[in-house]
Amino acid sequence: MLIIEQPKGIRLIQEYLAFKNAQKSSMMKLKTKSYSFSEDIRASRPFQWVRHPTEQGYRVAILLLSDILALAGAWQIARYLNQFYSPLPPQLVWWSWFDIPSLFWVFVGCTLLLFAKGNLYSVPKSSQNYLRTVKLISSVYLLSLVLIYFYDPKVDPPRSLFFTAWFSSVVFVLFGRLVATLILGQIQTRKPKKPIFIIASASQLPKLIQILQRRSQYQVVGVALASTANSSTTLNSILASKAVEVLAEDLPQTDLASALYWNLRRTGITLRLLPSSREILYRRGVSEIMAGLPTLRVETSLLVGWDYRVKRIIDFIGSFVGIILLSPLFLIIALIIKLSSKGPIFFRQERTGLQGKTFYMWKFRTMVNNASQLQSQLEAHNESQDGIMFKMKNDPRIIPFGHLMRRTSIDELPQLFNVLMGQMSLVGPRPLPLRDVEKFQAWHHIRHQVVPGITGLWQISGRSDIQDFNDAARLDLFYIDNWSLNLDLDILVETARIVLFGKGAY
Repeated sequence: MLIIEQPKGIRLIQEYLAFKNAQKSSMMKLKTKSYSFSEDIRASRPFQWVRHPTEQGYRVAILLLSDILALAGAWQIARYLNQFYSPLPPQLVWWSWFDIPSLFWVFVGCTLLLFAKGNLYSVPKSSQNYLRTVKLISSVYLLSLVLIYFYDPKVDPPRSLFFTAWFSSVVFVLFGRLVATLILGQIQTRKPKKPIFIIASASQLPKLIQILQRRSQYQVVGVALASTANSSTTLNSILASKAVEVLAEDLPQTDLASALYWNLRRTGITLRLLPSSREILYRRGVSEIMAGLPTLRVETSLLVGWDYRVKRIIDFIGSFVGIILLSPLFLIIALIIKLSSKGPIFFRQERTGLQGKTFYMWKFRTMVNNASQLQSQLEAHNESQDGIMFKMKNDPRIIPFGHLMRRTSIDELPQLFNVLMGQMSLVGPRPLPLRDVEKFQAWHHIRHQVVPGITGLWQISGRSDIQDFNDAARLDLFYIDNWSLNLDLDILVETARIVLFGKGAY
């Protein structure tokens, strides 16, 4: 019997063990009945693609509508700008629909097919791959030049129309998908809880159950030990639980590592794995047979470091433009703080940055002037489980306007100056006060190997709801392991959604 603190966790594990023993005979019947598979392990059950129509239907519909409207708007603008001096050749207008030439509908069909093939309508993270979106749109336009030439070498499509439509399509589709992501993200938070099945070691099961119950939109409907992950009993338990997702950790070594994946895939159940840092590195590799051995080749790009240079350029331009556009808001906030509370407008605190170097991070002041001195008196009320971070939901030091600033995160806006000076980035691990860093374990300092940021995976994955710093540190390490420009953009979009709806901030 597993002993854990959470009563509900105890019940779930006990129910699983009882289910495993008491229902063993009925599970064998299920195995020989509807859940017995004798065909290829990769084959799906009949009509499996309609398993979760309501779950993915809204996402596909919204993204499809967004893409079609964006492409239509791009073409209409391109036609309007070019109709007077460089119209579309009549040889390329086979019919018109809704006053839009046939060539547009061919472009739309090809683009949507490539998007579907590129998984841009599937799971949220794939649909938010903005760099892939740009590549696929560009592929359609470049391929069209080749096809038009072979269709009729004498036809010369207007270059102004071509490049205007190309550029407009990229901008409009990206903007439409950014807006759709904000809408879909908010719909996601209001959906009923998903039934999920957990497979993990005995020591990890209680913790995973607690995390899912506290932070997410999931309902744990069953559990199994990792050592039994590939057994038919566990598979039938998953099917009988009606789970739509399985979360697995520490799966045992088997000759066919993907056995659980294929068994779940054919029934339409999503598998989520909690990876180790080694497995994350594996994902960066390219499968390749070398000397008859299956290997993963992990190599660097020809343009080594250019993606990071682009990140720093985006940081500089984004912070500079942000400061200019938000300067009126800065003045209003400064005036409100000055009139509502005694003390300076800004709060400056020493934080730990890149490679452990300290710098002063700027914020709008949200607390009384002597908040730092009062913190020692409030340490006993710290709500952080490990005591590394100081968190107090009803902190008495917060000034009246401070609650609104913290809930909307506008108190963080002065950090754009830190970004402009190169001390911080728009996206990265959050820099922490010296008081917190002094309590770090050795592995926590790995997060200091990259430039700290205004926002990061920690902020979009729970913010103040994360009470254990180890969980926050793992998110930072996951960010470092998986960093890409697209991940940064994804985090910025999700941050905007969270800030707009004030989730997890206090």
